[in-house]
Amino acid sequence: MTDSPWGPARLALTAFFAVDGFLFAAWVVRIPDVRSQVSASHSALGLALLCLSIGAVLTMPVVGRLCLRYGSRPVTVGSLALLSLAVPLPAHAHSVLSLGGVLLLFGAGYGGANVAMNSAAVDLVAQLRRPVMPSFHAGYSLGGLLGAGLGGLLADRLTTAWALALGGLLGLAVTVGAGVVLLRSPAAPMVAPAPSAESATDRPAGGHARLLVLLLGLTALCTAYGEGAIADWTTLHLTDDVHASAGTAAAGYAAYAFAMTSGRVGGTWLSIRFGQTRLMLLGGLTAAVGMMVAALAPAAPVAIGGFVLVGLGLANLFPLAIARAGATGGPQGVALASTLGYGGMLIGPVVIGFLADAAGLPLALTTVALAATAAAFLPLAVRRR
Repeated sequence: MTDSPWGPARLALTAFFAVDGFLFAAWVVRIPDVRSQVSASHSALGLALLCLSIGAVLTMPVVGRLCLRYGSRPVTVGSLALLSLAVPLPAHAHSVLSLGGVLLLFGAGYGGANVAMNSAAVDLVAQLRRPVMPSFHAGYSLGGLLGAGLGGLLADRLTTAWALALGGLLGLAVTVGAGVVLLRSPAAPMVAPAPSAESATDRPAGGHARLLVLLLGLTALCTAYGEGAIADWTTLHLTDDVHASAGTAAAGYAAYAFAMTSGRVGGTWLSIRFGQTRLMLLGGLTAAVGMMVAALAPAAPVAIGGFVLVGLGLANLFPLAIARAGATGGPQGVALASTLGYGGMLIGPVVIGFLADAAGLPLALTTVALAATAAAFLPLAVRRR
């Protein structure tokens, strides 16, 4: 017997995804202020942002083992608590070196939370026997939308220190409330991976399954490269290259987050209606076109329209890649694909930063279109195999 579609555990886990997105967006909209605070060039900021990704990627294998030993739900609660405590710290950094140090801690909480939450979500998806993974990531996107929206509204009213401190307090409050519900809910049993809904063949085994998971992990990597680039550089692109105000720049990221939220809310229905592979192909190509528009547009409204297309296109690529990796390779498949996926955020900041110093931020952002195109076609290779 399965739980009700929106039982307490699913609601609590969705709340964790939402607060994770909220806290990350609260940081994102303050990146221009922190960049000025530490007097960083594009490349120096890219290296500091790289520390966030390093903290996340180094933490992920450890968190995976902790989930196996203690369960993914307690680790989710602990990781979100760490992230909430780390969010205010960048506002108190006064050099690139100190910013990199606090972003290592920020990344540890963020990476740990994402591995633990996705592991818990995979168990619930298998238990419910419906492709509801996009709904959890919709919660993340909704949190990002709220975080960006409030950040834009308060950009001229609250200092960076106060804004991030209040965000951290909200994160702790949600962590405690949702954590009590999640930990008291009956644990979802470990369910063996099932064959893909698009194929009647048996789940591949051994090296073949590992290859399929690797291809799905590369899809997630290309998608995370784009998501990380949008998060780290959207506000700077709109303020520096398109000459938008701080509030308009925050609105641009909010528009992207709203588009991604909308795409993920409808992700379950779309994946059933069109099939996961076709949805991923159309999504990747839509994101590629949107990124070219956003990167090269001379006016803020056009650029923001491009970011909306990017949000719609990227919306379901990452959650579907992770879900399909779990269906193919079980928990080990989820771990490998997640690590590769979030590795996209490891290389994104430094690549964009150095390309921006060498050739300008707009040209650097066009690499997101290339990554999105790759993410569109990699699932076709998975399907053929």
